[in-house]
Amino acid sequence: MLGVLIDLHTHSTESDGTDTPAGLVTTAVAAGLDAIAITDHDTTAGWAEAERAVRELGSGFRLVPGAELSCSCPDGNGRTVTVHLLAYLFDPESPALMREQSRLRAERRERLREMARRMAADGFPVDPDRIMAELPTDSPGGRPHLGRALVESGVVDSVDEAFARYLGSSGGYYLPRTDTPVHRAIEMINEAGGATVLAHPFATKRGPTVSPEVVAELAERGLAGIEIDHPDHDEPTRERLRALAAELSLIPTGSSDYHGTNKTIRIGQETTPAESLERIVARCTGSKVVG
Repeated sequence: MLGVLIDLHTHSTESDGTDTPAGLVTTAVAAGLDAIAITDHDTTAGWAEAERAVRELGSGFRLVPGAELSCSCPDGNGRTVTVHLLAYLFDPESPALMREQSRLRAERRERLREMARRMAADGFPVDPDRIMAELPTDSPGGRPHLGRALVESGVVDSVDEAFARYLGSSGGYYLPRTDTPVHRAIEMINEAGGATVLAHPFATKRGPTVSPEVVAELAERGLAGIEIDHPDHDEPTRERLRALAAELSLIPTGSSDYHGTNKTIRIGQETTPAESLERIVARCTGSKVVG
């Protein structure tokens, strides 16, 4: 696997990306990548379509089935913050995990509907019923879907602007959600034969982050790795994270966090060392790399 290009954090239309799962594979191949992980929020609904697309290629391209989980976590300074876990190669039929993902998807959809309803009531040209009707059946739904509706109606020029003005945590239409406690999420994924990586852990532009001491505690609880090379990490932050990964024996990864046209980040903009993927695969028994 030496010399290959691997992106371990991408999203499809099954959550808040704009490429279908098959289209995600096509986009990755066209960009010259050798492997990607599909990591939609709180769902594995895109796995089957993406896997079919890889098998039809017959070119040696590899797909890592995964998901991104939103979790609540102590920040080390007396507060609770949201962190994201990238979960790889777990058993998608694990009962505990299926129950939790079902709860999260239902809550995300209801949150999306209520935010859209409030904006419509205040005169914004958005239709909550249409937004919900256009979601895939098993999609969790999310703020980017409302952001796209605002772009399409001409209220804002981009999804990023929609978040900055209306949908972010400081916006007037933001609603909170109940995330999975991070220790429980790590435990569930480990029990399902998978591995977890802490996504963009020091991306302060996204909001409050956890301390290095919290990362160390998560490593003791079974966290496998940390995402270092990410578009929201500057070089000094990456150096801090590399040192932390080495200190804690965590697997270092790099990823674009690609969302299609919902963001300006291109697929493969950041990549993961082949050795890191090998270490993740060696830990996992829940499912297999495809291709």
